[in-house]
Amino acid sequence: MRAVPSDLAARLESGAAGLCHVWILTRADGVVLGFTDHDRDLTVDGVTCKAASGWTAGASETAAGFTAGQAAAAGGFDDAALTEADLAAGLYDGARVACRVVDWSAPGLSVPLWSARVTAAKAEGAAFTLSLEGPLAALDRVAGRTFGRSCDAVFGDARCGVDVAAFPGAACDKRWATCRAVFGNGTNFRGFPTAPGEDFLTLYPTEGERNDGGRR
Repeated sequence: MRAVPSDLAARLESGAAGLCHVWILTRADGVVLGFTDHDRDLTVDGVTCKAASGWTAGASETAAGFTAGQAAAAGGFDDAALTEADLAAGLYDGARVACRVVDWSAPGLSVPLWSARVTAAKAEGAAFTLSLEGPLAALDRVAGRTFGRSCDAVFGDARCGVDVAAFPGAACDKRWATCRAVFGNGTNFRGFPTAPGEDFLTLYPTEGERNDGGRR
């Protein structure tokens, strides 16, 4: 639930409020830029939000094809604000974006909608698209290791320890038997070969007997 300032709530109830969106983008180098979908520039929290940017909210995490916490924003390049050269230089990678609903007739009254981090940026002609990652995206990240029968190391890396030059043309299929017999590297095997797999459930039934659940 979002807390709506009492002054803004009163204006909404009276019908006096005129609402628009603003986006405040803070780059990793500290540069702060503002954008709005209103028809004139607005100053919000001391940041001038440009009206000529053509920013839109884009697709949100509820749209098909987006995982939790993923969204996108789009807009047009502005030589006085976001430029194609800066985008290509990676200046917006990792930038923070905060979106608010603002009463354009009283820009000091606003409600935060969401905040996100820029994970990718690409130019499309005279426009750009920013891929955004919100707090919910952290729920999709893998923490720690995944337990499986196969090795999860990269062949020849520090965890693997195999000298690739000593095995020209060789490839590793990540199996315990290959690691031990072909490369003599069983001590560095990064899998769990004795872990039960899906076939574990089929080991108990025996041939020649009725396995119809009648003895439950």
